[in-house]
Amino acid sequence: MDEVAAGTGASAPMFGVLDIVLLAGMAGFGIYWVYFRSSSKLQPPPTKGYTMQPTLVAPKANDSSFIAKMKSSGKNIVVFYGSQTGTAEEFALRLVKEAARYGMKALYPADPEECEMEELSKLSEINNSLVIFCMATYGEGDPTDNASAFYEWLKSEEPDLTGVNYAVFGLGNKTYEHFNSMGKFFDKRLEELGATRVVEAGVGDDDGNMEEDFLTWKDTLWPAVLDFFGLEMNLQEISMRQYRLEIPDVPSEKLFTGEIARLRAYQTQRPPFDAKNPFLAQVTAWRELHKGGDRSCMHIELDISNSKLRYDAGDHVAVYPVNDPALVNRFGELLSVDLDTPISLVNIDDQSTKKHPFPCPCTYRTALSHYLDITSNPRTHVLKELAEHTTSFEEKQKLLMMASSSVEGKELYQQWVLQDNRSLLHILEDLPSCKPSLDLVCELLTRLQSRYYSISSSSKLHPETVHITAVLLKYTTPTGRINKGVATTWLASKKPQLDQPPHQIPIFIRKSQFRLPARHQTPIIMIGPGTGVAPFRGFIQERLKMKREGKPVGDTVLFFGCRKKTEDFLYEEEFYEGIQEGLLTLHTAFSRDQPDKKVYVTHLLKEQGDYIWRIISEESGHIYVCGDARNMARDVHDIIVDICSKYGKLSSSEAHAFVKKLETQRRYSADVWS
Repeated sequence: MDEVAAGTGASAPMFGVLDIVLLAGMAGFGIYWVYFRSSSKLQPPPTKGYTMQPTLVAPKANDSSFIAKMKSSGKNIVVFYGSQTGTAEEFALRLVKEAARYGMKALYPADPEECEMEELSKLSEINNSLVIFCMATYGEGDPTDNASAFYEWLKSEEPDLTGVNYAVFGLGNKTYEHFNSMGKFFDKRLEELGATRVVEAGVGDDDGNMEEDFLTWKDTLWPAVLDFFGLEMNLQEISMRQYRLEIPDVPSEKLFTGEIARLRAYQTQRPPFDAKNPFLAQVTAWRELHKGGDRSCMHIELDISNSKLRYDAGDHVAVYPVNDPALVNRFGELLSVDLDTPISLVNIDDQSTKKHPFPCPCTYRTALSHYLDITSNPRTHVLKELAEHTTSFEEKQKLLMMASSSVEGKELYQQWVLQDNRSLLHILEDLPSCKPSLDLVCELLTRLQSRYYSISSSSKLHPETVHITAVLLKYTTPTGRINKGVATTWLASKKPQLDQPPHQIPIFIRKSQFRLPARHQTPIIMIGPGTGVAPFRGFIQERLKMKREGKPVGDTVLFFGCRKKTEDFLYEEEFYEGIQEGLLTLHTAFSRDQPDKKVYVTHLLKEQGDYIWRIISEESGHIYVCGDARNMARDVHDIIVDICSKYGKLSSSEAHAFVKKLETQRRYSADVWS
């Protein structure tokens, strides 16, 4: 071995030319990797401070920072609203306007969904600052859609609100069990977190007189605020206008024609579809459900194929209606205005994120047809504005009295506006010397809201259509006028015609907690008089499909009531089909078929008390109620409590606690309206 080694070393060099070249290349690559590639990776990203921007350009303020807006504009009051139908937002706007009369500056009504609500604790940094909440309660004691995230944050987090001064006005309806729960929650929770209440919370009841409730609270609010901050009462006469009129010079294709948010959204439909981007659904079927009498109930089917909209039985479909053209034209006649004039109402407060009260630019006709509620009763602040444009002394004094907080004024408003059911249009007709500008009218009117209907179909059976069941609303007011429901009158005109293209309706789907049990074997008891039967048609369709597929389905019981079996027994043939196939047990009450004795659904419930108790106590069954909240739903609730007491041998308090537990477990669900 030593010989071999010695011989090799004597006959050749240790490295050849090729070896040297390869080694040099590897060494060079190593140096490059260590000093160049690695150093480039370790370089920190350039900071925003090194961008090529002029040094005098300040960074753009965060639009969602209400504290920054208040500081930059010298304002010390912010008003937040939680609103589902627009009333709370309207009240918030009135408070903002009135603050200026008392020498204070308020930020334009703020939507908590669009603000950094975590900043609330910073409000104490602003001298003499105040936050006001106008919070509506929605559904079964829930926050409104735009306030839900703020509600969850306030409920789960523990921000220090020491030094924050607040006031709360809650909006609700006493016919609902969870009356004003959101107003009560915010008032209590803010105090728990260290904030200071400036005035007792206001409670508005829509079942009574919401306007009077608000005025009564507002009359205590401002004196309390002035006293709290040690300010003098010095009322100032200021313009209450929030918008200025501009006549835009734009081509017709740049005008809104009814779209909710995006220009030409109805010409170029793009998902996802929601409240701000509704889907134009074609009407594929329309039929009359009543077989006689002078009333009408419509069954309407809407095509949602290719929309990617999904729904479950029990969900709601929202419809954006259009006002009656005859009423719209009447505004033009009374105020001598060409309704096809293009307009734009622009907010005079440049700090506001709400630049227009409705999509602008558009024409007066579009605003009055698609965006403004022209049929509801105007509130008192509207009457005060109208008085400034009334030349007759008597008519002006009448408006001013109704706008005042005097006892006589409140009584006159209650009678002349609310009980006589006058809209702003009716007031212009009955007070001929009242001639406001139409742009002022457009500012005073509230937004036309979408209408919600319980979907009366099951997506398991009808995945590409949504069904609506709606009674046509029409009645005579004490002044002899014929009032018609905005949405149902519009829907009544959407009957398909063979020689015309399909009608289209802007819709979106709202999810509900009104749900069938997860297990099809669970028994269900459904209570739905009149159109309250709508969601139960979907429930029955779904369970019948399961039964036809051979799956076990629990007891399915429906309590239905109407006036006459031969006239308004809705979906009679379908329900009897469910009976014949062994799915449905049906209890019916026809209140006017027996002249000597009126029978209602509530009577049937009492007769079936033993069965109902067994279903909910022994078989974990579910109870569903749909319909009128003011009378029927409340009566049903009381009867169910009585059944628990009588057949369960429970005391009154134990029976109430048992039903409350059913509600908590979502085994007692209500989908009601007032």
